[in-house]
Amino acid sequence: MLYLQLFYTFFKIGLFGFGGGYAMLSLIQGEVVTRYGWLTAQEFTDIVAISQMTPGPIGINSATYVGYQATGSVWGSIVATSAVVLPSFILMLTISKFFLKYQHHPVVASVFAGLRPAVVGLLAAAALVLMTADNFGSPTNNAHQFVISCILFAVAFIATYRYKANPILLIIVCGLVGLAVY
Repeated sequence: MLYLQLFYTFFKIGLFGFGGGYAMLSLIQGEVVTRYGWLTAQEFTDIVAISQMTPGPIGINSATYVGYQATGSVWGSIVATSAVVLPSFILMLTISKFFLKYQHHPVVASVFAGLRPAVVGLLAAAALVLMTADNFGSPTNNAHQFVISCILFAVAFIATYRYKANPILLIIVCGLVGLAVY
């Protein structure tokens, strides 16, 4: 039963996760943390960090980890990973046949024009979902952690947005700062 639930959940995430792994994060958190309780909010944040540091797409890496965590088995990882990839695989096989032929058609162009803002909204939602007291601390409970977290967030945001800093370098530097400060 758990394997079917896991497959259905990640198939649904793969089917509706337009925009890639980062856009999927809010969907994944809603299902695995809020709905099923397979992970805590802190564990979810940890898998996002680990998924960013390991090779491969974040959505697939997250599915692999959640599948293992939920079942305690490699089979859970296989089920979740297969389920999150399957909708894209099916859709790409279907769409690729017709896309090149109709990519300049006004209806297709209109659909993609509508999808772009939705993808940006999903990415923004993923960022907001991760901005919790579990990740940043709280100004009332742990002001020191909250201030350091806000500074790290601002530095990482500006370095990425303005200066196009290497994300791997940012992850390493922020991890070292966390090690030194916390």
